[in-house]
Amino acid sequence: MSANPSPTGKQPTATYDSAFLKACRREPVPHTPVWFMRQAGRSLPEYRKVREGVAMLESCMRPELVTEITLQPVRRHDVDAAIYFSDIVVPLKAIGLDLDIKPGVGPVVEQPVRTRADLARLRDLTPEDVSYVTEAIGMLTRELGATPLIGFAGAPFTLASYLVEGGPSRTYENAKAMMYGDPQLWADLLDRLADITAAFLKVQIEAGASAVQLFDSWAGALAPADYRRSVMSASAKVFDAVAGYGVPRIHFGVGTGELLGLMGEAGADVVGVDWRVPLDEAARRVGPGKALQGNLDPTVLFTDKDTVEARAAEVLDAAADLEGHVFNLGHGVMPNTDPDALTRLVEYVHTRSAR
Repeated sequence: MSANPSPTGKQPTATYDSAFLKACRREPVPHTPVWFMRQAGRSLPEYRKVREGVAMLESCMRPELVTEITLQPVRRHDVDAAIYFSDIVVPLKAIGLDLDIKPGVGPVVEQPVRTRADLARLRDLTPEDVSYVTEAIGMLTRELGATPLIGFAGAPFTLASYLVEGGPSRTYENAKAMMYGDPQLWADLLDRLADITAAFLKVQIEAGASAVQLFDSWAGALAPADYRRSVMSASAKVFDAVAGYGVPRIHFGVGTGELLGLMGEAGADVVGVDWRVPLDEAARRVGPGKALQGNLDPTVLFTDKDTVEARAAEVLDAAADLEGHVFNLGHGVMPNTDPDALTRLVEYVHTRSAR
């Protein structure tokens, strides 16, 4: 363990000198660290087995189940970080909103948020609302030892999109209509969601998460000017709220190539990049002072071993001059991915990038 103090001034934890946290801090690493979004679940047969007969939201509220699912990919793939198993709507469910995750559909909200009166339903989140998160993270950090745990939450824009639309959307017509047509209501909604999200991340960090990732899954639907005008301040509020903990803050969205600079500006230490923009170009857009995360196209894993390695090498080469790089997919692991392909990819990245 390093004798250097952690950024919070506390004694460093067992995870402080991990390759993942070093890369996030833009320090030299023994190898490029790897983890995958949606690594905890979906593609793993052992995940499907433990989840059998258990609804998604219920599975997020059982500490023993959360612990087992979070650990499965660490055991199988030897990834450099675990990602806490949950869902972006968990804090909304925890404050009493009537919503469910429907298989094959996604989160569905019984009463969409469309008026100022609806904001009253979005009360503050307390640690007691999500005591199962604190319990699960305590169990996880004991098991993980020197492997960092990444906490996560949905960003205000993506949560607002689900709440206003009532479920997944391709066009975001109701959410964007509110953003354009009633900017004050929209700003108040995002501000409320920023407080809830920040509270949810604080619970995870205080329980032992070594880093956090804010998923703005749908931010790619926005023009840069609209992101800056109507969304960025809410994401910045979340990042500011957890800045004092000194843990790396990762910001990720899909289709956000035009927003990369702004997403970094919102307060991230690490900017996640999907597969549409090469990492060297992403670094130019983000500017200095940030690490990058990404960005192999998840569908490459459906090809042969040689193709996967060639494409992974392209990602590593594009990242060669970055200040810090965390290897990841450009989005989540797809459900039909061969788990062995992920294990081989981790081994390849570790071997090829060994310093």
